[in-house]
Amino acid sequence: MITHTNRDFKGIVTGEIPLIDVRAPLEFKQGAFINAVNLPLMNDEERHLVGTCYAKKGSDEAVKLGHELVTGEKRQERIEAWVSFITQNPEGMLYCFRGGLRSQISQRWIFEATGKKVMRLEGGYKAFRNFLLNALNPDMQKSIPVLLGGYTGSGKTQLLKSLNNSIDLEGISNHRGSSFGGQLTPQPTQISFENDLAYALIQHEQEAYKYMILEDEGTNIGKCRIPEPLYQYFNLGELVLLELPFDQRVQNTMNEYVIQSQKEYVTTFGEEQGLSEWYAYISSSMSKLKKRLGGERYKRLVNLFEFAYNQQMIFGNSVSHEKWIDMLLKEYYDPMYEYQIQKNVEKIVFRGKPQEVVEYLTDLNKITL
Repeated sequence: MITHTNRDFKGIVTGEIPLIDVRAPLEFKQGAFINAVNLPLMNDEERHLVGTCYAKKGSDEAVKLGHELVTGEKRQERIEAWVSFITQNPEGMLYCFRGGLRSQISQRWIFEATGKKVMRLEGGYKAFRNFLLNALNPDMQKSIPVLLGGYTGSGKTQLLKSLNNSIDLEGISNHRGSSFGGQLTPQPTQISFENDLAYALIQHEQEAYKYMILEDEGTNIGKCRIPEPLYQYFNLGELVLLELPFDQRVQNTMNEYVIQSQKEYVTTFGEEQGLSEWYAYISSSMSKLKKRLGGERYKRLVNLFEFAYNQQMIFGNSVSHEKWIDMLLKEYYDPMYEYQIQKNVEKIVFRGKPQEVVEYLTDLNKITL
């Protein structure tokens, strides 16, 4: 039996070590690690059959069935996939759920085929997951949170990404944090979101920053939820406000949600279907605001949007989209954010234009523990 194991979970995170997840695809989809690729020992059906056998006949019969199901060309294909990954990632490691039989078998087969002793995670997915969950505990955070706020369209996310000591919650959740925030690619599962957030926090802590810059978010970013104790810790942070003229915010919003978004949809679906899918995405997002806007304002917003879309289909430009974006900011997002700011006015320690905010936060960035 090969016993080449590793339990240096922090080193795996900070070193961004590539991982092979040999669990079944269904397990992987439910939650995995950011640097992991799913190269299963058994597929979902095979795992189900082995699990049923285990429940009825015990461990020995289940293992025997597993070897019968994964044999010949099927076994060779799976070994080749593992070997190919390890060849490209010599430092790579593998794991199953508890670091038990599946990863041990995979490890042994790789050794028998190549003579290479590949590391497997001691305790497997479960032990690594528990390590990451612990990293989400507020008591584990050593840097002081600072929140970056600002009206919709101010460019908070872009500014945040320019700072080395920031945590990009929207990037980790693959969502822009509003009713219109969905991306073409799906959000991670809650489990994967927590794992990825823990990775980011551990890597941040490794740099020994005194401050952690975060966007001022709610507890939910799309369907992903920041664990409540950690959210409360983040929310203790002082508030820095990014200020930008209204017309520039309109242009930023149009560039992100119209121009760039349409390009992504067209690239994915083709010209005609792409614009149709984009139209459906904006329409669906607007419908979420109907209750708060009220019937009359909602109808006016929809009419402005549909007029702009139809004009674009006829004349081929997106200029008229500015009108519904202008209304959306003035009559929905700005009043809502103004209310939130008034509730937290005592937390504001700085406000300014983009360059001023960058300079303020960069000075914080230079301070380390």
